[in-house]
Amino acid sequence: MTALLAAVLFVAADAAVADPAPPELPFSPAVLVDNVLYTSGQIGVKPGENHLTPGGMPAEARQAMDNIDAILAANGMSFDDVFRCTVALSDMSKWGEFNAVYVTYFQAGPLPARSAFGASALAYGGQVEIDCMARKGWKSAPR
Repeated sequence: MTALLAAVLFVAADAAVADPAPPELPFSPAVLVDNVLYTSGQIGVKPGENHLTPGGMPAEARQAMDNIDAILAANGMSFDDVFRCTVALSDMSKWGEFNAVYVTYFQAGPLPARSAFGASALAYGGQVEIDCMARKGWKSAPR
């Protein structure tokens, strides 16, 4: 337990909040730790609004990805810097619809590693939630 607490304190000491959240939300949109940006889960809600973007899965997926794009841009990054994503879908039969939107955000080259899973419920009754990890220039870094 002491080692776990020490590890958490070590990470927290090196972490920087990348972008402050609106005061009504109990989390940061992203945190930068050791040059890796960790985004919080994004759903199909425009910043400053309290309702889902109308239009079903494609519209919600696009808005969630646009939210991630804005977070990346605010931190000097783009989808080219994303190396890992996690996707939660409230209905796995919509996986294909989500993928059709998702792939449009990435250029040529390796796509990020990704997990996708079904969730019984998401915030605001949304159909999709996405979080990503990014590090500037990872595609060109020596492996």
